[in-house]
Amino acid sequence: MRREVESNRGRFIKSLGDGALALFDGPSRAISCAASIRDTVRDLGLEIRAGLHTGECELFPDHDVGGLAVHIGARVCGLAGPGEVLVTNTVRDLSVGSGHTLTDRGEHDLKGVPGPWRIFAVAD
Repeated sequence: MRREVESNRGRFIKSLGDGALALFDGPSRAISCAASIRDTVRDLGLEIRAGLHTGECELFPDHDVGGLAVHIGARVCGLAGPGEVLVTNTVRDLSVGSGHTLTDRGEHDLKGVPGPWRIFAVAD
């Protein structure tokens, strides 16, 4: 996973039990990374779940990150089924023209986040 994060110009932040948190300098690179990890582990008989959001993050002195954007990404990940990479409408809007195919999964309420959020599944 770390290799895929680095090859997509991301920064591995931390492991979270059986999960991980990474930052990217662009949403399309985050999509590419998550899809690549999904496809690689599928070949090993494993399935991942990924949730992506882009927004403002708090940077902490210990190189950790937090804030509402991180919380939204975690909530989106919680909606994903095995083998799914889900993204918010914000990621979709900012990755137009990237070549990724996204399928509308409807509006969802995300616990602790105001308003409904439109969610998309990465099809490629």
